[in-house]
Amino acid sequence: MTDSRTPLVLLSGLHRRLAAQVGTALLDRPGTVVVHHDVSQLGQGAVLRTQRHRTGNAVAEQATAVELAHGCLSCTLRLDLLPLLRALARRNDVTRVVLHLDPALEPEHLCWSVANVLLDDETGGTPETAGDWVRVEGVLAVVEAASWLDDVTGGDDLADRGLAATLDDDRTLAQVALSQVAFADAVVLAGPPADAWAGARLDAVLDRLVPGVPRADVRVHPDRLLTAVPAGARRGRISTAHDPLLAGQPPLGEDCGVQLVRFSPDRPLHPGRLHEALDLLLDGVVCSRGRLWLASQHDRAVWLESAGQGLRVGDAGPWLATLDDAAWADVDPQRRVAAALRWDPVHGDRHTELVVLTHRQPALAITAALHAAALTDEEWTAGPDAWRRYPDPFGTWHEDPCEASSPTDDSSTHVTNREERS
Repeated sequence: MTDSRTPLVLLSGLHRRLAAQVGTALLDRPGTVVVHHDVSQLGQGAVLRTQRHRTGNAVAEQATAVELAHGCLSCTLRLDLLPLLRALARRNDVTRVVLHLDPALEPEHLCWSVANVLLDDETGGTPETAGDWVRVEGVLAVVEAASWLDDVTGGDDLADRGLAATLDDDRTLAQVALSQVAFADAVVLAGPPADAWAGARLDAVLDRLVPGVPRADVRVHPDRLLTAVPAGARRGRISTAHDPLLAGQPPLGEDCGVQLVRFSPDRPLHPGRLHEALDLLLDGVVCSRGRLWLASQHDRAVWLESAGQGLRVGDAGPWLATLDDAAWADVDPQRRVAAALRWDPVHGDRHTELVVLTHRQPALAITAALHAAALTDEEWTAGPDAWRRYPDPFGTWHEDPCEASSPTDDSSTHVTNREERS
């Protein structure tokens, strides 16, 4: 069936100028409009929106100051960007929309908003989303080869680089830069690496972080890169805490000190010893992500992710073993199959699977520290009632009620910030 919705390309990166350069190249296709929201003054309640399109041999640009009373990213999306996508898609002279995202906007968040946030109803109209009018053709991430690996392994906040959207925007540079690349369907490399060794290390990291995702030098026209995006690419699909952690068949061997380390014990983890072991993931590690079977929270999966020197732990919803038959119908089929393959007659689908992308921390040191957090024979024998009484240093869950905040999956499993360490 032909999809009549207007193609949408998302363009992200830490450097506005480099991303704008790629956006300008995409204007070569007639009917393309490039939209950029500069949210650097969002804290003062203002956003500068720029639209560019080609008219003959020239590029016309229109800048509009958008006032937002609430001064938040969600309001920017709901009140201006998402309605603008619908308006552009309705125009006969627009055949493609390119969103050049400000560094403070993460593409996965935006794709979730496009698909899920209801636009203000028109008079007599039916509630709809921007996704009813546009479809994601591809997500491009622009990476400055000389600095990206340092950025994603460091401890700077967005505010340290002048990129924070608001005064209380405490996200780290590593968190945002990694999310941009991890969600991308193709990667644009801008500029040379510092040297040949740095270039080889960057390639090794990208091969493992986004296996199968095409990448090319910024001098290659981005439309060629979009054409190379494979048929099975995510194209805006939102990830969940129960997706495969090694999708795309990344290389598992070591290269230039870069390696993927998989940790999957057959027992739950002691919360206190795990808390002590986590510091190892904040030094010499690019990122880590995975599901944890925490002994003190026997009925719920725990999600862990780290980026550079920052780490977050959150709720990933109930284990399937705790659900009644009616609730199983709402579970993603891929998750049900994965659970069936590992099902234990006593503990069901409870398990731990953590994948760590290291570039300096030895793999043996990581696995040794994490295995020390698994329950001992004596603790294992004590059983779940005893496990639930273990002191839990992770504290209570924090849930953010803000609109258009976190993406959720079809089974109502979601990740919320529980603990942040840096």
